Order: sequence, then structure tokens, then C-alpha cells
Amino acid sequence: MKKIKLSMIGLAFIALLGSCSTIPKGATAVAPFAIDKYLGQWYEIARFDFRFEQGLNNTTANYSLNPDGTVKVLNRGYDYTKNEWKEATGKAKQVTDGKAMLKVSFFGPFYAGYNVLALDSEYKYALVSGKNLDYLWILSRDTTIPEDIKENYLDMAGRLGFDTSRFIWVEHNMR
Repeated sequence: MKKIKLSMIGLAFIALLGSCSTIPKGATAVAPFAIDKYLGQWYEIARFDFRFEQGLNNTTANYSLNPDGTVKVLNRGYDYTKNEWKEATGKAKQVTDGKAMLKVSFFGPFYAGYNVLALDSEYKYALVSGKNLDYLWILSRDTTIPEDIKENYLDMAGRLGFDTSRFIWVEHNMR
């Protein structure tokens, strides 16, 4: 497996952003939020495409706790044109305890915003944005998402000003 620095599931938006913890205008991060319940494997159901994820499917993010209290982020995706897995490892920090606003870094001291805008009570499905309307993901603990939750997240995103026609629906045909 070839390791390549790439960003997936909304975690390293642009290396030049520096330290940021902003959220799109009108959006609110989930609160209360328990980071320990958010840890584990997430499948990317849909995303706004950007250069670090172009051409990737079977994309996942795995979150685990580091000894220092930060969160280890392991993002993976399969590039069918190159027939190889790509992955990136980074770290995330919660901006405010109890609120689903984090900052994440894959590039040294540069951090990007990671905001959970919607999350079911069992932490199975999430709608995640970056700092603005250019980055949006729908995540699930499984490779699919119930239609009613999908429609709810699409409606919420649209009301916040996201252009949901930009979504790329991710294929999951490997495990």
C-alpha cells in the first residue's frame, strides 16, 4: 500500500488555512457532543469533491484517541485508476469541550475546521462541514444511510446555503 498525503472526510481542507475553528454562517455545531462516542470507523457516503479526494471511492475515516488527548485521524480511499489505496494520518483537537467543533491537521502546524452539523443520538450518521460552504460530507457507521436521514441532511445543508447538487455519492464495494 502506497502512503500518500491526502485529505478525506473533511479533515484537511487547505494547507494554507492555518489554525482555524470557524463554521459556515448560520450553521451550529452539535452540542452536547461526546468525542469518545464519535471515535471509530466512519464511511463517507457523500462529499463535495476537492483535489485531495478526486477519483477515490471506498473512503473512510478512523478516529482513535492519542495518549495526549488529541484524536488520531486515519483517512483512506481507493484510487481505481492507479489500483492502489491512499491514506493520510493526521490529528484533531476539540476546539470547545462538549461542542462538535474540531480543528484537524495533516500538514504540520496548519489546521482546518471540522464541524459536525448534525448527528443522530446513537452517533451512527453525521453531516460534517469545513469552515465554509466549500466542504461538506455525509458520514455513516455503515456503507449506506437510511433514506430519511439522507433527505434530512440534504434539506438541512440546502437551508444553510450548501449547493447539494455538488455531492459526489461514494461507492463502497470493498471492505
